[in-house]
Amino acid sequence: MIRIFKNKSGGGFVDVCILVLSVVMVLALVVKVLPIFIAKQNLDTFASELVRTAEVSGCVGSATNSKTQSLRNETGLDPFISWSKTGNIQLGQEVTITLSKTVNIGLFGDFASFPITLTSKAMGTSEVYYKR
Repeated sequence: MIRIFKNKSGGGFVDVCILVLSVVMVLALVVKVLPIFIAKQNLDTFASELVRTAEVSGCVGSATNSKTQSLRNETGLDPFISWSKTGNIQLGQEVTITLSKTVNIGLFGDFASFPITLTSKAMGTSEVYYKR
């Protein structure tokens, strides 16, 4: 690197320009791809909190619906939600939630833009006993 800067013939100038251009391109790629990882983390948290609400309330219903609205407002995500069971969940029974969200990766505007589907699953066990 030092040799490039000490070179007085002008050939090092081209090398430095290519190096700077490469660094800028890598930074642009990171800036465009990093939000996808953040969205995946938010989707995982969304699923975990919804399943925890179902565990504590012992049902998939009004409590989980209100938590869903709250999480949608907080995260800005609006995923497709699929539950393995609905209604009351007996003590010890498992419930699984699957969330999916399509996110568009636009590397250079509309030119290199393509959608990917993020999926998140979470599983929990009910903590509520219902008498029969």
